[in-house]
Amino acid sequence: MRVDYETLAKNIAALAHGETDTVALMATLACEIHHADDRFDWTGFYRVTEPEVLKIGPYQGGHGCLVIPFSRGVCGAAARTQETQLVPDVDAFPGHIACASTTRSEIVLPVFNAAGEVIGVLDIDSNQPDAFDQTDADQLAAILSATFGQL
Repeated sequence: MRVDYETLAKNIAALAHGETDTVALMATLACEIHHADDRFDWTGFYRVTEPEVLKIGPYQGGHGCLVIPFSRGVCGAAARTQETQLVPDVDAFPGHIACASTTRSEIVLPVFNAAGEVIGVLDIDSNQPDAFDQTDADQLAAILSATFGQL
């Protein structure tokens, strides 16, 4: 099954309508996104809880890392640079943090609030190499902006 981003965006918009709690929104998005595509083995959020620190938030899949500094890993790079990280081969990413040994590729997107501040990252792992592309990045960024960009 491959994600239908148009339908996914509509479903998330309907489910999230009127909700302002970021954790509730993250939980809803993690669930909806995770179950929308067979490529997605781990789907979740890491929240900015103090300067330069991400802590695990709502997710779907096996256990994730509990704390990730901005200085480490793909999630840290996304938070630090405020840019989406498309990683076709996690073993080739300098400083990759292996929370799950089955992860082969990863996409991590920064999550911004209405003030343009990074409040977290959306992390999606796949057991397939080179599982993500620019379409995934663009469509997921649009969903994140529509959901969190008003808070």
